[in-house]
Amino acid sequence: MTKNAVESLRSIVKAYDVRGLVGEQLTEEMVEALAAGFVDEIDGAGADIVVGHDMRDSSPGFAQAFARGAQARGANVVNLGLCSTDETYFASGSWNAPAAMFTASHNPAAYNGIKFSRAGAQGISLDTGLAAIRDRACDYLENGIPNVETLGTYREVDVLAEYAGYLRSLVDLSGIRPIRVVVDAGNGMGGMTVPAVLGTAAGLSALPIEIIPMYFELDGNFPNHEANPLEPKNLVDLQNAVVEHGADLGLAFDGDADRCFVVDEKGTPVTPSAVSAIVALREIARAKAATPNEEIFVIHNLISSNIVKETIIGAGATPVRTRVGHSLIKDQMAATGAVFGGEHSAHYYFSNFWGADNGMLAAMHVLAEFGHQDKPLSEFAAKFMPYAISGEINSTVSDVAEATERVRTAFAARGTEDSLDGMTITGTTAEGEPFWWFSVRPSNTEPLLRLNVEAGDEATMVAIRDEVLALIRAQHSTPKL
Repeated sequence: MTKNAVESLRSIVKAYDVRGLVGEQLTEEMVEALAAGFVDEIDGAGADIVVGHDMRDSSPGFAQAFARGAQARGANVVNLGLCSTDETYFASGSWNAPAAMFTASHNPAAYNGIKFSRAGAQGISLDTGLAAIRDRACDYLENGIPNVETLGTYREVDVLAEYAGYLRSLVDLSGIRPIRVVVDAGNGMGGMTVPAVLGTAAGLSALPIEIIPMYFELDGNFPNHEANPLEPKNLVDLQNAVVEHGADLGLAFDGDADRCFVVDEKGTPVTPSAVSAIVALREIARAKAATPNEEIFVIHNLISSNIVKETIIGAGATPVRTRVGHSLIKDQMAATGAVFGGEHSAHYYFSNFWGADNGMLAAMHVLAEFGHQDKPLSEFAAKFMPYAISGEINSTVSDVAEATERVRTAFAARGTEDSLDGMTITGTTAEGEPFWWFSVRPSNTEPLLRLNVEAGDEATMVAIRDEVLALIRAQHSTPKL
């Protein structure tokens, strides 16, 4: 194996997963090596390991390559076939088995990747095993994968119906008022899971929900738009369709259907922070009913809106502020025993889903809460979006440290700083003045600074946003919106 292949493998192992260009950076031979390294790292010989894949053209072949590498090292492969990432978490959690999901999530068609989980749907990051998997895989790529004495077995299992039934057991939607919902699956796995969970495709009873489908055909080439609802341009079709059909709301899923975005009846996005606050209220109430005398923890990352923390405290629970990051939040869910966790990126984590994230489950909670009252979603959600936010703005800079220091110096006397994840400055304001805060975080992989701003009113947010951006982008930096 060439040195370039090993270097390529090292380059595609990111902080929380594996992701790269198919054929150029990620090949079936690399996948076999990663599978073998995964089995060794988790002592998986003789045990079941779950593998699933999305609808990308390269995904079935990669799943088979993974099976070969895992079986060579003695693992018994359980192939779920086509599934959402949520389904692999369900299998990993309910069977207490490690898992690997082949998907590049919201990335374009030319990409693919792997999301690894330990048994019980627990995350794996560079700091908690992914680096060791990478290093073992590089060795196998160079020197070959030796077979163990007893090779692993292989079988195929479809868990969609069981998965759908489990989600229905967590959120009862049978008693809500009739709701019309437009769902944009973006040609991703939501096109398979939505009819199963919210419809009758998995043999479950009909709900008082009319689904108007958009782009439900599974197509890893994404012929209509990228399956990345975080980008506003990819929500436009859904927004227009909601208004055209007179729907109560719209849902958009990313490619592997583990994230869900919501728009109201006017086509206006409901922020992930608002969704976090809505779901937090329901999960806190559930936890209080089950364990009335225990402290309840709810996780939010540091760039979530202040409304999330305020809602958690108002409901009698304890907020836990964390850094941004998928596996990190899974770790925090386990460490704190939190009942729920929400991120600005529309990842939502549930204690009764093994601490893993599940966009479908978050959508069901929103449908349940909305469906038990009579207001339109725009009015119902408004109380969870009281503040002005900038959204995340990326800037490519020539010197990350220097740009950060310019901002720090300019605001040193105007607020308090913390360095939990990058730099967050909270303004020192006089009584009656609008609050404000902003976060400046460096990218792990690129010379980028990411800015998020929130304030008590739009004018304050715009003023702070523009001032910080001017400081970041000074001295030959290049905007990247």
